[in-house]
Amino acid sequence: QLRLVESGGALVQPGGSLVLSCGAPGFTLKDYSIGWFRQVPGKEREEVICEDSIDGQTYSPNTLKGRFSISRDGAKFTAFLQMNTLNTEDTAVYYCAVRKSPTCSWKPDMYEIWGQGTRVTVSS
Repeated sequence: QLRLVESGGALVQPGGSLVLSCGAPGFTLKDYSIGWFRQVPGKEREEVICEDSIDGQTYSPNTLKGRFSISRDGAKFTAFLQMNTLNTEDTAVYYCAVRKSPTCSWKPDMYEIWGQGTRVTVSS
């Protein structure tokens, strides 16, 4: 059964960069669209970026566009979230999720499988 394993969360200074990983041990994510979300205590889970599996098109909120990007390794076993120019408002637990569909979604309940989350803290 496919499961997602995330890693890469850390403490980073404002202005810094970080890369999160999302792997599916023993499985390829080739046919899965991917979404990255984040959540802080007391708030709803919010979308960060998502990628269509069919053509690699990505979508992110205007407030994050340009700072966050998705990539996958060549064999498509692992997906990465590149985060640049981080600020304190980016502090959250970050989750990756997949759905077996050619298109991604910003709605969390459209995703079938979720990672365990990885904590990112942006602080000086």
